[in-house]
Amino acid sequence: MVMLKKGDWVWLDSGAGVPIGARVKVTEGGQYLLVDDEGKEHKLSQVEEGSIRVMHPTSVEGVEDMIRLGDLNEAGLLRNLLVRHRQGNIYTYTGSVLVAVNPYKELPIYTSEQVRLYHDRRLGELPPHVFAIADACYFNMRRHRKDQCCIISGESGAGKTESTKLVLQFLAAVSGQHSWIEQQILEANPILEAFGNAKTIRNDNSSRFGKYVEIFFNKDGVIEGARLEQYLLEKSRVCHQAKEERNYHIFYCMLAGITTDQKKTLCLGDASEFSYLKGGHCIVCDGRDDAKDYTRIRQALKILTFTEIHCWEILKLLAALLHLGNVCFEGRSFSECSVRLLFWCSHVLCACSLQVQPTALAVSLTYRSFMTNRELVSKPLSSEQAINSRDAFVKAIYGKLFIWIVGKINSAIYKMSTSDPKYVRNSIGLLDIFGFENFASNSFEQLCINFANEQLQQFFVSHVFKLEQEEYNKENIAWKNISFEDNTQTLDLLAVKPLNVLALIDEESHFPKGTDVTMLNKMNQVPRKGNIYIPSKNTHDMEFGIRHFAGEVYYDSRGFLEKNRDALSSDIIKLINTSTNKLLQQIFEKELTNNISTLSGQFRQSLDSLMKALYICQPFFIRCFKPNDDKQSMVFDRDLCMRQLHYSGMMDTIRIRKLGYPIRHTFQQFLQRYRVLLKTTVSAVLSASACCDAICKAVIVRQDGWRIGTTKIFLKVQLSLPGLPDLTDSILNAAWYCSTSSGFPPFSISFEQLLHGLERLQSKIRGRLTRQRYLKEQAAVVTVQSHVRGYLARKSYSRKKVTVTVLQAHTGAMQARKVTNKIRTGVSSDVTIVCAFLAAKEREEREWTTKELQQRLDEVLSRSSPQAAARPEPVDEQEMVETMFDFLPDRVAVGGQEGPAPEGFEDLERTRSIPEVIEESDKESEVPILIPELDKEFSFVTFSALHFQGTATHSHIDQRLRQPLLHHEDEGDSLACLTVWWIILRFMGDIAEPKHINQEPSTQIQKNLGNRQNRRLSNIVGLDQVQSENETEEESNILIGEGRTLDLILLDEIYCQIIKQLVNNKNQKSSLRGWVLLSVCLGIFPPTELLMQYLESFLRAGPSSYGPYCAERLRRTVANGERGEPPCWIELQAVKTKKTTVVSVALMNGSSISLPLDSAGTSAELCQALAEKVHIKDTYGFSLYIGFYEKVWSLGSGRKHVMDAISQCEQEMRRKGEEEQHAPWRLYFRKELFSPWHDSSIDAVSTDLIYRQIIRGLKSKEYYSEKEDDFVQLAAMHYFVTFGSTNSVENAKKVVEECITTELIETKSLGKWIEMVTTAHTQVAGYSLNRNDSVMGNAVDYARQKWPIFFSKFYEVTQMSGPPLQKSSFIVAINWNGISFQDEKEKKLLELSYPEVTGVHKSRYEHHCPPKAIFTSSYPTNPLDINLIQGYLEGLRERSVYAVALQDVNDPTFLSYKRGDVLVMAKNGEYSTDRGWIEGTSERTGATGAVSMDTVLVLPTLDKPSDAILVGRFYAQTHEWSGVVYPQLFFVVTCRQPGKEGGRGRQDRGASKEKLWAATKEPIKQPLLRCLEGNSDLGNLACISFTDILHSYMGDYPIKHVRQPIELTDQIFGAAMQHVTLQDEVYCQIMRQMTSNNSRISVDYGWQLLWLCTGLFPPSHSLLKYTQRFLESRPREPLATDCLQRIQMLLRKLPPHQVEVDAIQQNSSQIFHKIHFPNDVTEIFEVSSTTRIRDLVRNIAYKLILNSADGYGLSMKTPDKVWVALNDQDYFFDSLRQTTNQPKKAKRVREAKKSNKTDGTPVTMPYLVIFMRKLWFNVTPGRDLTADLTFHFPQELPKYLRGFHTCTKEEMISLAGLLFRVKVDTDRSQFVMIPRMLKELVPVDGLKTMSPEDWKKHIIASYNKQAGITLDEAKVAFLKAICQWPTFGCAFFEVKQTSEPSYPGVIRIAVSKQGVHFIDPKTKVDLLVMHPFSRITNWSSGTTYFHMTIGNLVKGNTFLCETSAGHKMDDLLSSYVSMYEMQRQAVRPRNNSMFPT
Repeated sequence: MVMLKKGDWVWLDSGAGVPIGARVKVTEGGQYLLVDDEGKEHKLSQVEEGSIRVMHPTSVEGVEDMIRLGDLNEAGLLRNLLVRHRQGNIYTYTGSVLVAVNPYKELPIYTSEQVRLYHDRRLGELPPHVFAIADACYFNMRRHRKDQCCIISGESGAGKTESTKLVLQFLAAVSGQHSWIEQQILEANPILEAFGNAKTIRNDNSSRFGKYVEIFFNKDGVIEGARLEQYLLEKSRVCHQAKEERNYHIFYCMLAGITTDQKKTLCLGDASEFSYLKGGHCIVCDGRDDAKDYTRIRQALKILTFTEIHCWEILKLLAALLHLGNVCFEGRSFSECSVRLLFWCSHVLCACSLQVQPTALAVSLTYRSFMTNRELVSKPLSSEQAINSRDAFVKAIYGKLFIWIVGKINSAIYKMSTSDPKYVRNSIGLLDIFGFENFASNSFEQLCINFANEQLQQFFVSHVFKLEQEEYNKENIAWKNISFEDNTQTLDLLAVKPLNVLALIDEESHFPKGTDVTMLNKMNQVPRKGNIYIPSKNTHDMEFGIRHFAGEVYYDSRGFLEKNRDALSSDIIKLINTSTNKLLQQIFEKELTNNISTLSGQFRQSLDSLMKALYICQPFFIRCFKPNDDKQSMVFDRDLCMRQLHYSGMMDTIRIRKLGYPIRHTFQQFLQRYRVLLKTTVSAVLSASACCDAICKAVIVRQDGWRIGTTKIFLKVQLSLPGLPDLTDSILNAAWYCSTSSGFPPFSISFEQLLHGLERLQSKIRGRLTRQRYLKEQAAVVTVQSHVRGYLARKSYSRKKVTVTVLQAHTGAMQARKVTNKIRTGVSSDVTIVCAFLAAKEREEREWTTKELQQRLDEVLSRSSPQAAARPEPVDEQEMVETMFDFLPDRVAVGGQEGPAPEGFEDLERTRSIPEVIEESDKESEVPILIPELDKEFSFVTFSALHFQGTATHSHIDQRLRQPLLHHEDEGDSLACLTVWWIILRFMGDIAEPKHINQEPSTQIQKNLGNRQNRRLSNIVGLDQVQSENETEEESNILIGEGRTLDLILLDEIYCQIIKQLVNNKNQKSSLRGWVLLSVCLGIFPPTELLMQYLESFLRAGPSSYGPYCAERLRRTVANGERGEPPCWIELQAVKTKKTTVVSVALMNGSSISLPLDSAGTSAELCQALAEKVHIKDTYGFSLYIGFYEKVWSLGSGRKHVMDAISQCEQEMRRKGEEEQHAPWRLYFRKELFSPWHDSSIDAVSTDLIYRQIIRGLKSKEYYSEKEDDFVQLAAMHYFVTFGSTNSVENAKKVVEECITTELIETKSLGKWIEMVTTAHTQVAGYSLNRNDSVMGNAVDYARQKWPIFFSKFYEVTQMSGPPLQKSSFIVAINWNGISFQDEKEKKLLELSYPEVTGVHKSRYEHHCPPKAIFTSSYPTNPLDINLIQGYLEGLRERSVYAVALQDVNDPTFLSYKRGDVLVMAKNGEYSTDRGWIEGTSERTGATGAVSMDTVLVLPTLDKPSDAILVGRFYAQTHEWSGVVYPQLFFVVTCRQPGKEGGRGRQDRGASKEKLWAATKEPIKQPLLRCLEGNSDLGNLACISFTDILHSYMGDYPIKHVRQPIELTDQIFGAAMQHVTLQDEVYCQIMRQMTSNNSRISVDYGWQLLWLCTGLFPPSHSLLKYTQRFLESRPREPLATDCLQRIQMLLRKLPPHQVEVDAIQQNSSQIFHKIHFPNDVTEIFEVSSTTRIRDLVRNIAYKLILNSADGYGLSMKTPDKVWVALNDQDYFFDSLRQTTNQPKKAKRVREAKKSNKTDGTPVTMPYLVIFMRKLWFNVTPGRDLTADLTFHFPQELPKYLRGFHTCTKEEMISLAGLLFRVKVDTDRSQFVMIPRMLKELVPVDGLKTMSPEDWKKHIIASYNKQAGITLDEAKVAFLKAICQWPTFGCAFFEVKQTSEPSYPGVIRIAVSKQGVHFIDPKTKVDLLVMHPFSRITNWSSGTTYFHMTIGNLVKGNTFLCETSAGHKMDDLLSSYVSMYEMQRQAVRPRNNSMFPT
């Protein structure tokens, strides 16, 4: 029995089947009364008292989530909704389902503040709200990347439409972009409501259709489009309305909102005049303003791109429908009807609107045509039939019009997704659909609606089951299949099973004679299982019933077939076909093509697609309830709400939970409530779950009554603990047990003890509070101190910075002057070559000038005689040449015999031979005038016509050029060419020699050439920049003597200038000088291919004295390559005499050989000639050496020019201030390298030379050993070679003196050395067999074995990766024994034998020796010779007999061996290696047999390698990636399997295996990464990207058409910016092409690409460490460190900007950009690829020393968009690129055509980046002087002068005086100019208030009053005056508006820190309205529109205006709102965002 007391809540039987809540009340007589929730009193009898159930505490006050209800039943749900409704809480959760009760009043819970509050919050964290569901959809979509849907259902009037709009508004708000597409999506609602909503009895804005809105979001969560689907529009409402209901809103809005002229045109009047609008006797709807709504509709149509023509066509159709409704029919007979003449006017008006003939319309409405067997018969209709035909026509037009409008909206807001499967786009779908309907009479529409609800109910139930299953699985509780009967049988009956209801209706609809009766009979006759279908009671009953999930519904079958057919008669179709109304024909397009389906078929198809979309989404549900039918705010109808609970499916949720364990508590909640029931004291040591389990075991009898999860306890409903009997006794007993078990009697604590405990507790609390307060104050003090110190430090830094800047400026100027003087020595290498030749004769210039003047005087005198003029003066060529080269000595010691020989080579001077001189045949003494033959193909005339600039000709002139002959891109090159022309004219004598040589041109050209390195600085600092005058010293470095790095066109220019002066040159002296100069140049550098054939043709036609000579020099120069140094003296001597130069080369045996040498001679040619002369057979390793003073270095035996080495020696002499011709250089022929297979017995001559070299090296300390025995042994062998086997002290003494150095002899006595050598000589004589050659060979082999390091090639390298060594930079020595690594002190760091080197990969700077290391040459001029190593490896493999097995072979036919076995191969066995087989012997088994070459690895060694080498080599070969460094390892792990290398000219059959990690010259046919193999689209993009990297940018592949770098970077990075998967692919492609790449230029371009790539996006987590290792392993690369720093987790949106590409193309990682300020001042600031707008704003504010950067922003000014604000969050270059890419393609094409750009150069858009104040808050003039002068004054002055402010006449006068002072300062003479300056002093609207003279008087008076102030003070005073005005700091916009009729058509909008002001521009005084930012809930801008919503999201007012500055208004509003939001967050911190970024 339940003990009741006053105030208890119980459940009382209400008699309606659902208990009602009641509260216990006790009367004065002690009798219990129950007052229920409706206020009714109930007396209780004793019998009733026993049946009462106590209410669970959760049901008393209500809960936010009804799942937590203890009374989880219908009564509990219903009362919870009632309680919360009375509390004003309209939203309640049921799990994730939101129940929304219509409040029927406005609530202040839909503001923008609420949007911010619910954004980024978990569901359930805040009270229930529709925003919480919307945010959960948005959060789950972004986090899980899965589509979401929200199903909003309920009865009419429950608030579905408003809930849908609220969700849309929330999603648009949190998307945060205020984009135009968001506004377009929102503006679809007013249109859909106008055409699809109407007033009903239950709802003033009832949706009479269902809709599904799918909003699409990109990967950043930004709305990018939407799509609408509509379902089952109630078309019958157009013709018929119930009482107190209206037609669709659009009709009433149209009649109330269109203009009088439009009404007149459409012949429309009031709504009461039309039958279709007054059928429900309700024309006016309370609370709606139809005229205002029409304005809103027109705005929405305009935003959604409906044109004026579209709107007018819609109005015409709507008017036609109204006129058609007024047409009445009157029957003249039983079977005929006719149009009543009274309404003929409506009939004609309708025909005019439909644009059909009136008679045709009348016939189609009153007659019906049908086809008989033979002919078409027309039958008149009855009046009833005619009315039905008319109504069908009207409904069809309206229905089709509605579908067309929805399609038109979709075309505006829907964006098709790309075909890329990786395109990230998710959606949130909103389904606003009619709820379950059960009326007194239900028709076909209700059947379709309820069928849709059945589908949704099944979806809902399956979702609830899924949630339950996830909850049980999450808590690890066994899930049993709960048997629950869903609505599957109902769905089978309606649409699934054969002969279902909808199928039968469709079937009967297709029969011409089918009727509703025959249809019903068929449905009744179909046998069915179960009782779902309720057949008709009798044959006359037209009703049938269906048991739905919400109850039984009976449907009236009358009219089913007609509604399902939904077809028009053929007569009306023909009528439409004859109409000229395009819109009418467009909406009936399907009917005109006979493509018609039934209404149920269309609905089922749409519903099926909807359900498919829903099933792939994660669903959320909003169940809308209406509390009463009377639309009253605080009335709750229990019966109505109970019915809606059933209809909504909420009871199914309860039943599903009851089948499991519906009561759930966390362990902590359960213990807190029921801990007293635990009859033990072990709760302190048990876990929470164990305690809960113990409680349940103690009080719950059934074992299946509970389950313990991981975090919760699950209980059965019927075993809930509060309902257990004797609970109170259990609690009391447990309390008693707890007190006694602790050893104390209950209540034994004294009052004094309790008081003492409380005092201690209070003291502890007070102490803690005091400490907390102290810590807060301490932190505040520290913060203040830090800010103060920071301010003082910044102030001090600013002062120091100014001082340092001044010092830097003076220092930079001084350094610039030094650099200028330093670079005056040359302009370029090739110009230097010519100048070097001319410099040799500079000493004779003055004498030559005098002689030349005399000769010219004689010529002038001779020309006075006609005979003398006709006869050229004969010139003696030999005499002329002698005169030209008189600066050369008459006799020169040819071969460099002057001066001392190098140390250690003095002994070779004794036997030097006299060089031979080869005489040339005599040449002709006269050089003829050269006249080119014009008919030849390659004549110089042709070349000049094709390639010379301007009017330049091919023939001789004697004046300066105005421009170079050939085109040069660089200005410095052009100036250099003009200087060369001036030098050539001087040399050839074509212009007079100045007395003082003007160095100014040379200096100028050097200065300009010095700037070539950064000659495109304008591209680096921005498109609008110019080169800065003050450049750093590094930027001014010039490349003197590096001619090959300059343009080759400069070489052609020199040749063209010389040839031009030779053609038609009548001056014999000048022509002879020209040929001499040409011969000198031909020996130094060849022309380019462009000029080659023309030059050869010119030389063939030249004089016999110089033509063949020059042709031969050209041939030699082309064959051996261009020179790198200026001509030396012996070359000039050869040119002078035209005799071949002969040099002397000394051999190590003391002899010397004379050899001919020309300018193009190489060391290889001299070595080969010498070997032939002395008959050397084994020439390998012999090299040519040159000695100069104490230095001797190798020229090798390759393509090095000997004359270049000699020229270097002469230049060194000149540097020392000595004469070049006396340079003491010598040439030697020596052994430099041995091959590993060297055999001294092969060639006795070479052995003798090597032997002599070794003996000489011993004495000269060239070869040194720490062991004395080495010297003794070699000296003994020399003893034998010199004196034979005879021993003698004298001979021994001579040998010791010849072989042993003086230092060694002094360390020991001479006698001791003689004794040791004599002893060793005896041993040598014993085994030498008396053969000197064998002893020489032994000596050579001994030195080779002992001292391999002395016969090596040395290179300075830097280690990039590999084994740890003591140093990273060291010397590599390559010799026959291996590769040795030494430091500068010759200490060995590492030594590798050739078997340890698995391979070598070659590039210009990087050299890989896997598996050991990667090295980079320190000096590019002497790169490490990889070919030498490869040659040694290949030669050793050819001669090696050792191999290691790579795999097991067990075939008995061949030799069996295991992997790793060492095999000894027989080279001359019976098998041929050409066929892939060889005979081998296994060292392990000793067996011999055939071995396949494919299964073994031949080791590069002649001796058996050690076991350690074998193991390492075998492991490296079998594990291919083990020796590969990063990122190659990533390639092996992540990339696809390597294929076969193919490509041009290769056969796939014999192609080698592709190396994915090494550079390739061929395009790829599939991507590198394995993850892209199955994706053809992305794979194709990857291949295209690689092609652009390989072909066009890095230049590794020949291409036909050159493309601009920016085009290539767009192609390479554009796809990767759109598809994240391609980003790693791009990284791998670039790093691949930079690995083992032979071309340094290609590698440099690769570094440029990698630098750009690291500034765009990072590699994935899996690739990041490999990329970092790749960069770290290349520390010598200039860009490696930059790339390593740039790799960060940033993600740009667009490819690199033009400025970035230009900067890195100029090898500059620093980028500067010009920033403009409002005061017309510009400064340059450094930016980077990772610079965001906000970072640049802060940097600018810091550099300008502004007080704060807050409120400032960057904007861009472009020709198309005047001002474009740059978003603070965007990257700087992304913003530039996004804005400058806006011009249309057509415009770009036109600009390209105008500028004749045909080279593919992209059209760039000029722009200015402007820094200015954007937000005017905390602006106080005078506080920040820099801000006032730079920003505030220049920004506010134009607003004042345009008249935007309201001010008095006195204020204008005062301000005019200040402005006049700003203009003229103290210049009083400008007073007379005041009338002309008025526009610059007075606002434009105040000019007419006074005459100009009056203004002048007042301004002068005001000016005089302000005497004594400066210009800056005047500007500040101006600001202080206007800052008091309310419009100070506002941004003004003139706009056109039609939204508000009470406003003018043109208004001025002012945006300030207070909000948005609407001002009348005519009066300026009238402030129309001011909207604070808190009331502006939404805004957006389009191309020519700006939209703003004021108020809350439900009843907000919309303002739409036309303006081209909408984007600026949008940016200002966003910035101000963001600023206030940041301030709010600073006061009230919010939780961090949980969205992934």
